[in-house]
Amino acid sequence: MTSTHDETSTCHSGTSLAPGDEASLRAGLTAIGDDLLGISHSIHAHPEIRFQEHHAFELLTRTLREEGFAVQTDIGGLDTSFRAEAVYGDGGPTLAFVCEYDALEGIGHGCGHNIIAAAGLGGALLVKRLIEQLLERGEHGAAGRIVVIGTPGEEGGGGKAYMVEAGCFDDLDAAIMIHPAGENLSGMSTLGRVALTFEFTGTPAHAAVNPERGVNALDAAVLTLNAVGLLRQQLPSDVRVHAVIEDGGDVPNIIPSRSFIRAFVRAPRTDVLLNDVVPRVINCARGAALATGTEVDLQLPTPPYAALRPNPVLQDLVESAFARLGRTTVPPLQEAFPGSTDMGNVSQIVPVIHPNVELQTGLNMHSQQATDLAGGPRGDEAVLDGALLLAMTATQLLRSPALLDDVRSAFVPGVRTPATVDSVEDLRRIFAQQESAGN
Repeated sequence: MTSTHDETSTCHSGTSLAPGDEASLRAGLTAIGDDLLGISHSIHAHPEIRFQEHHAFELLTRTLREEGFAVQTDIGGLDTSFRAEAVYGDGGPTLAFVCEYDALEGIGHGCGHNIIAAAGLGGALLVKRLIEQLLERGEHGAAGRIVVIGTPGEEGGGGKAYMVEAGCFDDLDAAIMIHPAGENLSGMSTLGRVALTFEFTGTPAHAAVNPERGVNALDAAVLTLNAVGLLRQQLPSDVRVHAVIEDGGDVPNIIPSRSFIRAFVRAPRTDVLLNDVVPRVINCARGAALATGTEVDLQLPTPPYAALRPNPVLQDLVESAFARLGRTTVPPLQEAFPGSTDMGNVSQIVPVIHPNVELQTGLNMHSQQATDLAGGPRGDEAVLDGALLLAMTATQLLRSPALLDDVRSAFVPGVRTPATVDSVEDLRRIFAQQESAGN
């Protein structure tokens, strides 16, 4: 999957990766590759779910401090978050390598965040070493700030949303990361996502002796899911609604007095998501409560995930880097990928790229097979190629102010989604205010 091609490719403002820079980056990877794989294996062997990533946090921050980075922790109130910086010279761009390191419940690193963390760290270390070599030689392109941002809780917790709210990304010129998948893909957009919970409260009663005295909370939950199922026929084809009943009673001879639903609602456009789809899903629950005589309490348990918007200039750089690595990419997606990531929240405020690196063709992520691959030889290849791809991309931005200007010009600011809101109505109001200010 990897080759040692030396071709240069022109992107935008006449910029290409100089052969000398590529050779330095490849030599650097040879020097630190085993260490990166050790970090990936260690995180894989110690899977930690959202906001409990203490082993990964300690491993990454310790490594960064040993490499000379100044490390800040506890960003946005998240004790497994960090931002590490290495500053060289005056001026130059501020480029961030984004790391994720949380695992999935039950199957560990089935989303390959061990690879994301090691590749992000590796990309930063490679560029740092290149800058130091340029300084020693007194060459152009040695000024800039290299940042590594550790973002916990991507799997459902929305850690980046809290860090965005804390201003962690505000001073960046670009934020880059890479994600393992079933294909090599230079960039993609995703769906925005709102998480909802519905708690129905009824009245218990003996289900056989006096069921007429009960108010059945489970009926309300079932009726809600049935209503959502019927609603899907009237929803756009790129909208997704999925839900589970987490609590529906304890024993069959007692009318359930409580039921609990967790739901995700997704759409590619924030205005459609907030103004159309989410209110209609909420009405399904409210209608079910009315029909069954229960009370329903609606909550937004996690930050909304904004739609991911890739920067087209960064995407072209990544496409070129994939070619240098000897990896064949699939054509750009014509529609949004029907998943969601809190990297979307970052993409609304700074230029971002979030490419996929293939573990195995057609791989289904969030599976035991993906977990096994992420900790094996295919995962190792993704770490090394991912680190080199990120470093190649960042190096061109460091070396060419004109290219960086192209990245900035291609960026269209979006909506700064709040990490915490009390109601969907508040979220809609905040979105409307930002849209109005933007226009």
